[in-house]
Amino acid sequence: MQKTGDINGRVADAPSGNWVYRILPPALWPYAQLARWDRPIGWELLMWPCFWSAALAANAAAAAGQVSPGFLLIHHLFLYFIGAVAMRGAGCTYNDLVDHEIDMEVARTRSRPLPSGRVTRLQAKIFIALQALVGLVVLLQFNWFTVVLGVLSLAIVALYPFAKRFTDWPQFFLGLAFSWGALMGWAGLFGSLSLAPIVLYAAAILWTIGYDTIYAHQDKEDDELIGVRSTARLFGDKTRLWLAGLYGATLLLMLLSFALAGAGWLSYVGLIVAGGMFAYQIAVLDINDAQQCMILFRSNGKVGLIIFAGLFLSFLFLVP
Repeated sequence: MQKTGDINGRVADAPSGNWVYRILPPALWPYAQLARWDRPIGWELLMWPCFWSAALAANAAAAAGQVSPGFLLIHHLFLYFIGAVAMRGAGCTYNDLVDHEIDMEVARTRSRPLPSGRVTRLQAKIFIALQALVGLVVLLQFNWFTVVLGVLSLAIVALYPFAKRFTDWPQFFLGLAFSWGALMGWAGLFGSLSLAPIVLYAAAILWTIGYDTIYAHQDKEDDELIGVRSTARLFGDKTRLWLAGLYGATLLLMLLSFALAGAGWLSYVGLIVAGGMFAYQIAVLDINDAQQCMILFRSNGKVGLIIFAGLFLSFLFLVP
C-alpha cells in the first residue's frame, strides 16, 4: 500500500501539540488517530447527551423526593466518560474503514492512517474489536433495560457512514447515533424511559445537525467533486437561517424536557447561556472560512458543558 501521509506521522486536521504526540510512542500514533484521541471534541459531543440525561434523571428523582442518587450519579458519569471515549473511537475507526476510498480524495482526510497506509484494514478491524470490548464492559455495569437500549444503538451506528451516499441529511443520522446517550442516562438511573428523555433526545439530534453542518462546510468543495452529500451542501448560503431554526428548536425542546422532569432553576440558567453561545455561532459564521468553521464546531463542546453544569448544579440545590 502506498503511503501518502505526513512524514511526521501527524494528520492534517488535528493539533500537532496534542498529548498523543507528547506521551505515546510513534508506533501507537496511527491507532490514536483512528480513535481520534488527538481530537477530543468528538467524544465530548458523544458524552454530553449522556451527562445531560443522567443529571436530568437525578433532578427528577430529587424533585420527586426519592432517595438522592448522588453517588450513583457520579459513578454513572464516570462510566459514560469511559464508554464515550471507547465507542467514539470504535465508531471513528469503523467510519474510516467504510470511507477509506473517499478519504483518499479529500484534502483534509487523506493523511489519516488508512488512506496514508500507516495502518492496514485488518489492523483497524482488530482495533475496533478491542475498543468495542471496552464499551461492552462499561455497558454491562448498568441494568438490563439500559444494556438492551445500548445494543439497539449499534444499528444506527452501522448505518451512519453510508448515509452520505443516499441522503442530503447524513447529519440527521449522525444525530440519531450521537444523541443516543440522551436516552441512556435516564434509563441507567430509572431502568425505563419517559417523555422527558425522549424530548431531550430530539433536542440533541437537532443540536447535532446544527454543529455538524458547520463542520461539513470545511469539506463542501471536495464533497461536491466526489458526490458526497451533506446538509452543508443542501443549506448552502441559507445555513445561518437553518441554524437559527435548529438551535432555536433545540432550546425549546430542552426547555420542555427540563420542565417535564421537574429540573431546578439553575438548569434554565444553563440554557440561557447556551442560547447566547448559539446566537454567537450564527452571528459570526462564515461558511467559506474552513478554519473558523472548525473553531465554531469545537465551541459546541463548551455548550454541552454549560448545559450539563446547569443541570448538575440544579440537582445539588434540589437535594434535601
